[in-house]
Amino acid sequence: MKTGLFTLLRRCFFFCLLPSAFCLGGSAAAADYPSRPIRLVVPYPPGASTNDILGRALATRLTIVLGQQVVVDNRPGASGTMGSELVAKAQPDGYTLLAAIQSPLALGPSMYKLGFDPVKDLAPVARYAAIPYALVVTNSLPARNIQELIALARSKPGQLNFASSGVGGTPHMCSELFKRASGIDIVHIPYKGAGEAVPAVIGGQVPIFCTGLTALTNQIKSGKVRALGIATLKRTALMPELPTIAEQGLHGFEVVSWTGVAAPAKTPPAIIRSLYEAVVKVVNMPDMQQYMASQGAEVALMDPAAFGAYIRADIAKWEKVIKAAGIKPE
Repeated sequence: MKTGLFTLLRRCFFFCLLPSAFCLGGSAAAADYPSRPIRLVVPYPPGASTNDILGRALATRLTIVLGQQVVVDNRPGASGTMGSELVAKAQPDGYTLLAAIQSPLALGPSMYKLGFDPVKDLAPVARYAAIPYALVVTNSLPARNIQELIALARSKPGQLNFASSGVGGTPHMCSELFKRASGIDIVHIPYKGAGEAVPAVIGGQVPIFCTGLTALTNQIKSGKVRALGIATLKRTALMPELPTIAEQGLHGFEVVSWTGVAAPAKTPPAIIRSLYEAVVKVVNMPDMQQYMASQGAEVALMDPAAFGAYIRADIAKWEKVIKAAGIKPE
């Protein structure tokens, strides 16, 4: 009996120690992080978007800060949702990260039948950049500001068209939000990317376009199109002379395309914190800030908690717009 009792007690003692052992192991792993190369999944093709370009710039500098190679892995498909899902289902060890981008994470839940939940299956690390959107018109359109455009559209309901780079993208949603906020009736003309939409606006085939400054800065500065307003709550340093749409009467109007870093859910908090601190160091580098500005992006840093709250709010915001536009999930 005594021998049996001793064996039982010894086993109980051993199993009671297991949680502590696992906790210590997790802490040790976080303390040693990173000990091998890290993969940053960009859910778009190489060079296909500013988000890929910024992701590569971030990876190069994270390599220096973290002391381990950060390798960009382009996984395009389904408007960025395939690469995002890959990370959501990866091991939560900090070695597979996502270039977290607005379109698949904030628009995706209302636009597509996703195989993952951006809120439940991903752990936000940091938002670090935002690309301001601007509303432009063709030079032949007799509107010099937002209120004149609204008045013109109201006088011609259903007769003015707006371009987009494709159904369900942020440029499409920007104009749908503008329609909803101003109470006007303008018609959507989708193109296959900004590369087709911009020439159509310059040539006067479609009079209205809302997209990121990345695609329009040179055309605005050269006078090929007329910018009526910037879709940020405050004027942007990238184009300080351009008034906001909000200050022209549509209070609270804001559209930016954001990008950041996320990890699989259940990634240890210590690793998330380490990654966030590394991102902060990168965006504080003067050369990184200069490079971002050259790409039409602003530093827009958010910590994990703030970024998570922002994503949830952005999902809710665009869900309303998508439903109002009558767009059904694909």
